[in-house]
Amino acid sequence: MVKSLPPRSEVKVEETWNLEDLFKTEEDYNAAVIELENEVDAYAEKFNGKITDAESVNEALKGYLAVFEKIVPVGTYTSLATSTDQTNDEAQMRSSKFSSTSAKVNSKLSFVNSELLELPVETLEKAMELSPDFKNYLEKLIKKKEYQLHPEVEKTLAAFSSTFNAPYGLYNTTKMVDMSFDDFIVDGQSFPLSYVSFEGDWESETDTAKRRAAFDAFSKKLRDYQHTTAKTYDMQLQTEKTTADVRGYDSVFDYLLFNQEVDKSMYDRQIDLITKELAPHMRKYANLLKKVHGLDKMTFADLKISLDPAYEPKITIAESKKYIDDALAIMGADYINMVDRSYEERWIDFAQNKGKSTGAFCSSPHGYHPYILISWTGSMEDVFVLAHELGHAGHFYNANREQNVFNARPSMYFVEAPSTMNEMLVANHLLKNSDDPKFKRWVISSIVSRTYYHNFVTHLLEAAYQRKVYDRIDAGGSVNATVLNELKRGVLEDFWGDDVEINEGAELTWMRQPHYYMGLYPYTYSAGLTISTQVSKRILDEGQPAVDEWLEVLKAGGTKSPAELSQMAGVDITTEKPLRDTIAYIGELIDQLVELTEEIESVKS
Repeated sequence: MVKSLPPRSEVKVEETWNLEDLFKTEEDYNAAVIELENEVDAYAEKFNGKITDAESVNEALKGYLAVFEKIVPVGTYTSLATSTDQTNDEAQMRSSKFSSTSAKVNSKLSFVNSELLELPVETLEKAMELSPDFKNYLEKLIKKKEYQLHPEVEKTLAAFSSTFNAPYGLYNTTKMVDMSFDDFIVDGQSFPLSYVSFEGDWESETDTAKRRAAFDAFSKKLRDYQHTTAKTYDMQLQTEKTTADVRGYDSVFDYLLFNQEVDKSMYDRQIDLITKELAPHMRKYANLLKKVHGLDKMTFADLKISLDPAYEPKITIAESKKYIDDALAIMGADYINMVDRSYEERWIDFAQNKGKSTGAFCSSPHGYHPYILISWTGSMEDVFVLAHELGHAGHFYNANREQNVFNARPSMYFVEAPSTMNEMLVANHLLKNSDDPKFKRWVISSIVSRTYYHNFVTHLLEAAYQRKVYDRIDAGGSVNATVLNELKRGVLEDFWGDDVEINEGAELTWMRQPHYYMGLYPYTYSAGLTISTQVSKRILDEGQPAVDEWLEVLKAGGTKSPAELSQMAGVDITTEKPLRDTIAYIGELIDQLVELTEEIESVKS
């Protein structure tokens, strides 16, 4: 039974993460902020106007790296402390204060890149020869040269960074602080509703009347805030468009894809192929759900139900560790040690409480251990989600040990490959455990409904919608709630066709995702899963050699492009083949579900 969420003060300490690994006390945190500001001032005094040759380039970057290492724990602590309870006034004020501090720091440090890019390329190339540690940083910086503005302009823009980031903060405040859900009623009985309980429980509720009533009540509350949220999003979009224009990019797409190290053709291919070629498979899956559950019609509110809810086990936090340890054992002792420590040393925040950020994420501060946020409900989906986030943790646990803070983080295009890889490993492990048709159907349906639905449908349709939004912005337009609702509904109707009724409220799902404030992020989930699907097949077929190559990919961090990292793992993402193979694989899984269902039902009769 879904219960009302407790305040943060009432949750079990053992289900929360331990931020004392970053700072023992608030006094330690405040002292670190002061130390950071002093160090930035000293650094600027030492190097501003004095980066003139290859030797001083490397000396300046060495000091710059040291400053960044001081920024990491302070910024991480500020963000994580807010994410677990956005109703906490102290955390909110700390976050606002550090946002201002961060803007000042960015402004004071803006001279570094400006001075580096004023030097001849030959000087920077000589600096790379003298210090390979900074080669990756300087190579990427040189590519930005044509988009770099006058040093004083860069300094001013950096000073406004907290203002430019304000839409994301406003979005979270609206969503997690201002938005309060009323109970909903079914057959005279009242049920509690919240963001977390809807996405974690009610959306997959087996009782159709309750599920649809929860969806209607959830949508009704979203609708109350649609205009504020749309205005917030338009502010984000206009800021990105203005930045793209001021810096001289041909389009906002080129600006947002630049750091991903991929061109628009790869971005478009991911969206176009999936929306066209995956749709028939997913419609077949929707019809299977409708048939198995005996629904009068299949609506958008019914798409997250389990194929066989009676077979769905409740899984404790302790039990999840065994599932994940067993599934990821192939990754080796060091990787499993990281997983075990994440449970034992409280790197994971499992608690459900009011004000906590929805969904799940992993934060991997360089020089410290990763932190994972999840709201544990006890479903198999939670096991897949946690495995996913541990994939991010394992990625940066390896990359951060091998690379400096400038080289550790890869392109956004690749970043979801290690996370979705873990989901594939969990699924493959479960499939090996039994030939029982009901168990096999449950596992395959978990793969389809969690791993592929989430990454290839939910996030991909976000990307298709997002592309339409940016097309409008690039043409000089703006958006409001009416426009965004129409665009989202159109994308959903195109994908699901006549097989799924896009009921009232489905168009508001654009309000639920924070990814729209992170650039062109949503499509990268399917890009990452395309890579991990192919690599997981290699691991099944080849075993340890494929694992060893994958671990080397993780250690490479951001020192190579997405195409190069994928090539290291034996996948060529410059062609359509990996994506088409993955779509075909999803189709095969859904065909297996249909066949297994027929087999199970024939035994019943």
